[in-house]
Amino acid sequence: MLIEAVDLLRLIEAGAPLVILDVRWSLGGPPGRGDYETSHIVGAGFVDLDRDLSAPPGMRGRHPLPAAPDFAAAMRRLGVRASVPVVVYDAGDSVSAARCSWLLGYFGHDAVSILNGGLAAWSVLGGPTEAGSGQEPTAGDFDPVPGHRPLLDADGAAALARSGVLLDARPSPRYRGEVEPIDAVAGHIPGARSAPTADNLEADGRWRSPEVLRERFARLGVVPPAAPEAAAGGASGGATLGRQPAVGAYCGSGITAAHEVFALELAGIEAALYVGSWSEWSRDASRPVATGPEPG
Repeated sequence: MLIEAVDLLRLIEAGAPLVILDVRWSLGGPPGRGDYETSHIVGAGFVDLDRDLSAPPGMRGRHPLPAAPDFAAAMRRLGVRASVPVVVYDAGDSVSAARCSWLLGYFGHDAVSILNGGLAAWSVLGGPTEAGSGQEPTAGDFDPVPGHRPLLDADGAAALARSGVLLDARPSPRYRGEVEPIDAVAGHIPGARSAPTADNLEADGRWRSPEVLRERFARLGVVPPAAPEAAAGGASGGATLGRQPAVGAYCGSGITAAHEVFALELAGIEAALYVGSWSEWSRDASRPVATGPEPG
């Protein structure tokens, strides 16, 4: 699930078959292509999160799932092949990289890794970079088949908040309803528990160890399975159709929630993603809203 900068460098130097994707993006900021053209890992292709990893915004939220044909076109344009491992990275916090990793897994690619620490870790290592728009790769052959990761809709998220554990990955002030810089309504889904994604990382942007993450999620009421390693393998591999985990995550629009799901999987816990998240939930005035520090 993770690859260290030194190991990625070794693969590049050895000429190993590999697709590297740069997914730099910031909430409310300009697309990351400018940063990409200034400097990126040698051979990496640029992924536009809003265009390539999302459908147009609407009633399903600000970053709905892309349709399979659209995702196929984007990934093939970037050279993604079913038989070739993919490494994704962003500036350093892995938020947008986790969205790309989750989508590739959801659509059936089973060999995807996130660069631990992102471009920041690569820069510390002194890994080679290049400027410009990048070379056009040989077209890929990835044929996406949806359903390899568990999903939640609004009703499923509400039910899970009552019967299982639903984690809110946004910063705590947004969860409590003290501020809401983007969506029309402030607060959280009743029953959801606050679990900001920043707590999944060390100060340098690298992921915390599986042991530390398991302890973190245990404090939030998430009980790991008896065999964490086996559970993690299942979460990143085969299809999960017809089986819904007892843990789920949401955020503002399904981006940082993918980061939460990845952290849970590192801890050996399969989790479902509510892609529509608060941006979908809050559009319907009939849905209840909780505020304050407690689940409600």
